[in-house]
Amino acid sequence: MRSVWNGAVSFGLVSIPVKTYSATERTASVSFVRIHEKDGGRIHYRKVCELDGEEVPNEEVGKGYQAADDTIVPITDEDLARLPLPTTKTLTILAFVGADEIDPLQLDKSYFLGPNGVAAAKPYALLREALEHQEKVAIGKVAMHGRETLAMLRSHDGVIAMHTLLWPDQIRSARAVAPSDDIEIRESELTLAETLMDSLGELDESELHDDYREAVEELVAAKLEGGEPTAPRAAPGTGGKVIDLMAALENSVRAARESRGEGGGEAGAEQDEESASVTPIRGRKTAKKAAAKTASGGGAKKTAAARKTSGSAAKKTASGKASGGSGGKKAAAGGGSGAKKAAAKTAKSTAKKSTAKRSGKKASA
Repeated sequence: MRSVWNGAVSFGLVSIPVKTYSATERTASVSFVRIHEKDGGRIHYRKVCELDGEEVPNEEVGKGYQAADDTIVPITDEDLARLPLPTTKTLTILAFVGADEIDPLQLDKSYFLGPNGVAAAKPYALLREALEHQEKVAIGKVAMHGRETLAMLRSHDGVIAMHTLLWPDQIRSARAVAPSDDIEIRESELTLAETLMDSLGELDESELHDDYREAVEELVAAKLEGGEPTAPRAAPGTGGKVIDLMAALENSVRAARESRGEGGGEAGAEQDEESASVTPIRGRKTAKKAAAKTASGGGAKKTAAARKTSGSAAKKTASGKASGGSGGKKAAAGGGSGAKKAAAKTAKSTAKKSTAKRSGKKASA
């Protein structure tokens, strides 16, 4: 690899000469050129001087700073090298902090630092081991590519990795895009979402690849052969339709478990939405505990208990209706004999009434 910046890391009174290498590779990404749609000709961009209208070769292109009054002030590399900044050739470590104190939004570009020379190997290894042992990252400032920036150093895979950071005032506020604060999340919805998170499993990096690049390459190959590109497969989704959130979560949990060979089963605990407590998502602090209980089977036990309770309640209700509100169980158990006795009494009563009527008729006659 070719180094992109050479300097030193200042660690107190210790100076570590280092070389900087780019840690990322972007050549594999899809890249298009601009063409004239009418005839397919390639479109080139030329550097033209606005004063004389002539094209300027790369070796004659320099730097300039546009002042407030639109005046262009020429700046040379020698001017920048003479700036009274210690960060032009030295990354000065300012503090050591926990990695969780750095907002990922500040991460910009990534580099690998390597020791520059034999004498730099030991202090380099010392700093790397100290970062790894303390589980901290180093924060400093460095001037690269014509600007000064914050930098974070951390131990990574046997080397020191450097990430340039954006300045805090370069991070925009998220309030403009945040949803309304009055949105409330049901406890059952949050529990199902956490169950889905646990069901998705771990990430397999060997299965990560650029599907878009592969599809573009297949498209280009088909066009080169004069054929028609294959129709794209329809992506799963709802097409922007309003869906039942609970049903979508349950189906997602079931699909995730089936894909891992665990079977579909119930997506989660059946919960009574009417009795479920409504909790704003911002106020919930036991999300991890709830997910752990759900994953360990606690939710299943509660579900079984809830089903048992609801089942017994249903039986009592059914018995109460059959008995008219009292003696339900006895009526259900002895329903057959009770019915026979009642029928016999009714028959005797009817016979007596009929006899009395006949006697009354004879007497009147």
